[in-house]
Amino acid sequence: MDHLKRLLERYPALCGMKEEIERAYGLLETAYSQGGKLLVCGNGGSAADSDHIVGELMKGFYKKRPLSDAEKDGLGDLGNRLQGALPAVSLTGHSALSTAFLNDVDPEMVFAQQVYGYGRRGDVLAAISTSGNSVNVVNAARVAKAKGLSVISLTGSAGGVLKEISHVCLAVPAEVTADVQELHLPVYHTLCAMLEDHFFPDADAE
Repeated sequence: MDHLKRLLERYPALCGMKEEIERAYGLLETAYSQGGKLLVCGNGGSAADSDHIVGELMKGFYKKRPLSDAEKDGLGDLGNRLQGALPAVSLTGHSALSTAFLNDVDPEMVFAQQVYGYGRRGDVLAAISTSGNSVNVVNAARVAKAKGLSVISLTGSAGGVLKEISHVCLAVPAEVTADVQELHLPVYHTLCAMLEDHFFPDADAE
């Protein structure tokens, strides 16, 4: 399936983003090919999107992703009950760490601290903010760039501060928060599907 073609056919408003989506995919493919991972962050509905993205990458999405015989080695029957994964971490779900940092240190740095701790050169940060100006997300992007991570942002049409500091800004053509979030979902679904096709070419569809 040509997932990008399907996306643009179903959402003609996104046709102007074809090049940016391809560039974002290229950064992700390179990172995973080199043993890297994806970090994701956002607030509110964008926090839910962060978790959603991780869910599509860390297990089968369109495909079942069975482990190879080499990957099953030493796992016994457990290997038959696991699926291939593309490493991804949502920075929104670590409640003990997040609340401690919010309370004890600086709420505007809650995602940045995790990027500093988890991020390694060659990884990717997906920074989600409908306005492009969420301070805690912007700070995470700035720390990511300083540490040598690639930054892909998902924003509304204006792009905000994130547009200026990201390697690729996926600025969907909408301004109302709910409308922006509705367009973010098919964009990141497409990226996840493209990655799955590339890294699990022999897996059967669900």
